[in-house]
Amino acid sequence: MATSFFLMTTEKKGSATLFVRLQSRIHGINYKVASGLEVDIQAWNKSKKSNTTLNNFRDANPVLTGKMDMIKRHLDATLKQEQPITKEEMREIIDSIVYAEARAAKKRREEEQAQKEAEEKRMTLNKYIAMYTDQISTGARQTERGRNYADSTVKTVKLALDQFAKFQKETGRTYDFNDINMDFYYAYTAYLKKKKYSINTCGKFIKEIKAVMSAAESEGHHNNHLWRDKKFKGTRVEVDSIYLTKEDLDKMMAVDVAKLGLGHEQARDIFMVGVWTAQRISDYNNIQKEDFDTLIKNVMREEDDPEHPGEKKAWIEKQEITFLNIRQKKTGAKVAIPCNSALKAILEKYDYQMPHLVDQVINRNIKDVAKEAGLNDLIEIETTKGGVAKKEKIEKWKLVHSHTARRTGATLMYLAGIDIYDIMKVTGHSSPKMLKKYIKADTLEVVEKLTDKYEYFR
Repeated sequence: MATSFFLMTTEKKGSATLFVRLQSRIHGINYKVASGLEVDIQAWNKSKKSNTTLNNFRDANPVLTGKMDMIKRHLDATLKQEQPITKEEMREIIDSIVYAEARAAKKRREEEQAQKEAEEKRMTLNKYIAMYTDQISTGARQTERGRNYADSTVKTVKLALDQFAKFQKETGRTYDFNDINMDFYYAYTAYLKKKKYSINTCGKFIKEIKAVMSAAESEGHHNNHLWRDKKFKGTRVEVDSIYLTKEDLDKMMAVDVAKLGLGHEQARDIFMVGVWTAQRISDYNNIQKEDFDTLIKNVMREEDDPEHPGEKKAWIEKQEITFLNIRQKKTGAKVAIPCNSALKAILEKYDYQMPHLVDQVINRNIKDVAKEAGLNDLIEIETTKGGVAKKEKIEKWKLVHSHTARRTGATLMYLAGIDIYDIMKVTGHSSPKMLKKYIKADTLEVVEKLTDKYEYFR
C-alpha cells in the first residue's frame, strides 16, 4: 500500500478538500489527513475514468498535481523507513508542501521586518550626529574635563555638522560610518572649496567630522579606521589678524560715544574689559560682581630719614589688590587676573557689575567706535577662499571685532616684557604654541622690546 488521494463529500458539483491517505500493512497504519488542497469535484471525478482524462486533468491543473506528486513522493519514502511516521508527522509533511509558498512569503516578510527593525535600531552616522549634537547641547555629553560644552562650542559644532548634512543633500548620498574615508575627504573638501569657505573654516568642518568619528568609535558603533589617515586632516593656516596698540585704545576711549547711538559706550567698555583681561568674549561679556576678589598684601616701604641723614626709615604699607577670578567657559581653566588701573576705572564705572550685550551688537558697535577713533591705517591681509589665495588692503577699523580684545591683551602683555608663562596663566592657554597665535606684534615692536630688555642689542 502507499499514498493515495480522495474526496470525502457526497456533493457532485463545486469544490471540495482533497484528502490524503497513507496505508501500510507492514507498519500497520492507515492515516487520513485533509491536504488543504481544493479541487473541482466534477473535474476530479472525471479524471478517474481513464488515463486520458487523468492526463487532461494534470495538464489543466499543473500546480495542484505538482503538489500532489511531491506529497506522494515524500510520504511513500517514509514507508521505507523502519520506524513508521506518526499522523502528526504526516500532516507536517503535507503542510510543508501545500503551504510552501505561503510559508516562504511569511518567512520573507518576517526577515524583512526583522531587517527593518534591526536597521531602525542600528546606529548610523547621521543618527549618531543627531544624538551627539543633542547631548552636547543639553549637557548629557560633557568635555574630557567633565564640564558642559560652552555655548560657542556647541554653536560651532552644530554649524559644522549642519554643513555635512547639506553636503549629503546636495550630492544625493547618505554617508555612514564606513563611508568616511579618503574618497569622502576629497569630495567633501572639494565641495567646501566650491562654497568659497576659507581654509580654516574648512579645517573646522573636517575637525568636527573627525571628533564625531572618534567618539562613535570609542563607543563601539564602528571599527572604520580609514578616517585616521594622516592626510585626512583639517588644515589650518595662520590668519593675518590685528591687535590694537596702546595709542589705538587711547583713541577709542577718547571717542564721544554718545553721538554714535545707544549701546556704543557699553560695547566699547565691555570690549576694553576684554583687552585688559585677555579673555574670550564668552568670559569677558559675562562678568559679574561676585567674580572679583580682593587681596590685602603687606608691602615694605622705605625712604631717606630727614632726621637722621644717611639713614633710611621704613614702614609697612597695606596694599589692596583687586583681581578677577573666573573659570573659563570653553576650557574650564581657572584663571586669576589682577585688575590694572585702566580696568579698574571701567569696572568702578559700573560698580563691578558689567552689562551684557549680544556678541553681534558688540561686533557692530565696536567697529563704529574704531572708525570714529580714526583707525584708518591700511592693513594688508591674505585670505584663502575656495582654494584661492588673495591679498588685499583693508582699513584697520573694519578688522576690529570682539576677539581682537583677547589678541590685543595677550600682545600688549608680551610687549610689556611679561614672561610668556605668566601670560599663559592669565589667558588660560595650555601651551606657548597655542598662545603664539594671539601675539601679533610686528617686527619693529619686537626689535624695540628686545632692545629695551637686553643690553646685548644696544
